[in-house]
Amino acid sequence: MTTTSTSETSNPHSTGRVVVITGAAGGMGAALTKRFLDNGDRVIATDRSADALDETAADLDAGGDLVTVAGSIADEDDVGRLADAARAASGVDVLLNVAGFFPFDAFAEMTAERWRTVIDINLTGYFLVTRALLPLMSARGWGRIVNVGSASMYPGVAGQVHYVTAKSGLVGFTRSLAREVGGGGITVNLLTPGVTLTGPVLEHFPPELIESQRESRAIPRDQHAEDLVGPIFFLASPEADFITGQTLNVDGGMFMN
Repeated sequence: MTTTSTSETSNPHSTGRVVVITGAAGGMGAALTKRFLDNGDRVIATDRSADALDETAADLDAGGDLVTVAGSIADEDDVGRLADAARAASGVDVLLNVAGFFPFDAFAEMTAERWRTVIDINLTGYFLVTRALLPLMSARGWGRIVNVGSASMYPGVAGQVHYVTAKSGLVGFTRSLAREVGGGGITVNLLTPGVTLTGPVLEHFPPELIESQRESRAIPRDQHAEDLVGPIFFLASPEADFITGQTLNVDGGMFMN
């Protein structure tokens, strides 16, 4: 466990929090899980794969500070079980909506079923999880919600009309929710990463696309999950008390908004 400074420990919302992370077994989610556990927080981690969650838990060896709940954020019953786990932990301080699904499908060949699946995971699932957990956060009078979108919404991406549509929808979701919950001490922000070299990206993205991303950045290197941990950790901290409804783009300077 890392050592926290006196200034950090003086704020009750700096450590010892209950943090819910979706997509927690993926590259970004696992890195975030480790960061919050190292900070002395308790993490409730969810992902579709129970095996992947078990592997993450074994790697982190966090004991009772890590609770795993397998399930889909697009399934209301699974989300209900996640809320039950949070209720058992006496509430929620931080919610990180990280889970995502980003296939490539030509628009002319895209089925309505495929469209709904991508929208359900990348947009509707964020609504379902947030709706289920928000009462547990509101009861504490303080909270942080960080949604993870995608920098792909800036240029648009051929072959990902469904995905980019869903991630663009998170802008409105974030801003409007921030308006509703700000009076209760809760902030809501959106982080938009560039193409990040997680396992699924390396497996499914064309190498030439990854190379073009690298060459188009002001910081000309690959983006890794660890590049996103610091910005998200900041948005989840007391230091971000007066930041809400904002979109923070973290892509190495590819898009400067």
